[in-house]
Amino acid sequence: MFQKILIANRGEIACRIMRTARAMGIGTVAVYSDADAESAHAAAADEAVRIGPPPARESYLRADAILEAARATGAEAIHPGYGFLSENADFAEACAAAGIVFIGPPPGAIRAMGLKGDAKALMDKAGVPVVPGYHGADQIGLKSEAAKIGYPVLIKAVAGGGGKGMRRVDVAEDFEAALESAQREARGAFGSDRVLVEKYVARPRHIEVQVFADRHGNVLHLLERDCSLQRRHQKVVEEAPAPGMTAETRKWIGAIAVTAARTVGYVGAGTVEFIADASQGLCPDRIWFMEMNTRLQVEHPVTEAITGIDLVEWQLRVAAGEALFKRQSDIRPRGHAVEVRLYAEDPANGFLPSTGTLERLALPSEVRVDAGVREGDVVTAFYDPMIAKVIAHGETREGAMAKLGEALSKVEIAGLRTNNAFLIRTLRHPDFVAGDIDTGFITRHLEELAPQTPPPDEALAAAAQSVAKGNLADTDDDPWSRGDSFRLAGASRQTMDFVVDGKYRSVTIPLPSTEFGVHILKLTNGDLAAMHKGETFVLHLHDPLHDMEAEGDRTDRVLAPMPGKIIQVQVQAGQSVRRGDPLVILEAMKMEHTLSAPRDTTVESVDAVLGDQIAEGAVLVRFAGEAA
Repeated sequence: MFQKILIANRGEIACRIMRTARAMGIGTVAVYSDADAESAHAAAADEAVRIGPPPARESYLRADAILEAARATGAEAIHPGYGFLSENADFAEACAAAGIVFIGPPPGAIRAMGLKGDAKALMDKAGVPVVPGYHGADQIGLKSEAAKIGYPVLIKAVAGGGGKGMRRVDVAEDFEAALESAQREARGAFGSDRVLVEKYVARPRHIEVQVFADRHGNVLHLLERDCSLQRRHQKVVEEAPAPGMTAETRKWIGAIAVTAARTVGYVGAGTVEFIADASQGLCPDRIWFMEMNTRLQVEHPVTEAITGIDLVEWQLRVAAGEALFKRQSDIRPRGHAVEVRLYAEDPANGFLPSTGTLERLALPSEVRVDAGVREGDVVTAFYDPMIAKVIAHGETREGAMAKLGEALSKVEIAGLRTNNAFLIRTLRHPDFVAGDIDTGFITRHLEELAPQTPPPDEALAAAAQSVAKGNLADTDDDPWSRGDSFRLAGASRQTMDFVVDGKYRSVTIPLPSTEFGVHILKLTNGDLAAMHKGETFVLHLHDPLHDMEAEGDRTDRVLAPMPGKIIQVQVQAGQSVRRGDPLVILEAMKMEHTLSAPRDTTVESVDAVLGDQIAEGAVLVRFAGEAA
């Protein structure tokens, strides 16, 4: 077994790999960018090596720096985690050339499955059912291929995953714009703009099978996961086993996944992903191969929960040359597990990522939590906005969901927006509880899952009470200095005005003092965060001497909703635009965000400059006809 490994990744997956390595007595080396110099994963490792200056996002792609760090520290092997270099065959080969073990599959397997179109052609020849579509190398006639397939279709980047470079197209008129956007995003994320086009399945479920293989010819599947709940083609909730999966279909899909792994000479942990038409249940004749991820998956903890197997430990043992010590008959599901991805994002605003300092971070202790940040850490625009994964295991699906929902209701986060309340509502939605799910679930129920929820009265009362107590704490017994509306006949009822999302809320301070079960935190900007049942409400205490009248929505300009990089400017001064026309495309947290015109108007000026890294709130475009 290895004495020391280097983890070529960051965040929660780096911390999670270190946890298993430490339990096995293996030393760990972390690498970090300048943006991650004070990060949790750098602090958790036995050694940490700086690998790059800005741009920070690209530091973890510097294969030369990572290999040099491994040589300098004496690491015998490199675990790539997921993302970054995890599915880079050239990096796997460079590791071998340097005499360092790559903890992952052989380069040939990575290449065989790395390009989705080629992988589907290979699987088709091996007898694995694939989704109807065009998977060829010719990128000229893609629109005509889409017409042959029939709309709606999906455009997908052939390299990479995570929803990047993927666009759904419902009508031919939208194809060119969607293709250009998908190719641009794919080129930026994976270095290749090649795409494929395939039939869009009307009520798809995303079913994937965990496979494992060693160098001794053994290949197993470790059951399936359902990852159907997605936003922007990225998974949010995952569970195992898949709801409604029969023993017969499980046996069939597992055998197909093993065939896929054997076809490419696979070694290590991998995931074979399928798309299923869920309109009539999970049946073999309506399940098709999509792709194979040649790495560990973000959602691997649910498989660990129902099998009792530490997948990272298996990765390390297989990479060290050991044989799998279990047979297929040993792998049976034990209960049910559900995982949610806790993101720094705003579900009520198109799931836009949120950046800032985690001024409060309290995560539950009664369930598994895989986190890569700590209270006080800064969530930047450079990386994926995940804060943590929260996983619950129970004897039944209902029990696991209830356990997870209760755990999330105890989460306290302040300093940025998160999807925690959205996750709680999702777990408790009657259709999700009933297993009536597909990849369109979130879009279909978004108004119920991400409403613009005003703070409850108890949150406002608790905040007002907290402010009043603070006023008292800062004064002495001099009645002229007190802030509690003192009068000779006794304290008077006192009211406070808060501004919440541009609207006034007035509240009377409770007398006597009352316990509301709401945690109040004063933020560095002076606002108050009221944390209540897993939801955080940001309250601004109205100061009539300094605050202007609350404004409605401004339509005379477009502001940057988050920090990011300007990658396309599509308008110029004097140009007429219609509501919904694209103005500027912003890249943030590895995703493209198109900012559109809020109304029919004329562009007065364009402040966005191609290539600029801009701050949240920066004015990008101004319109004529209204005061600036």
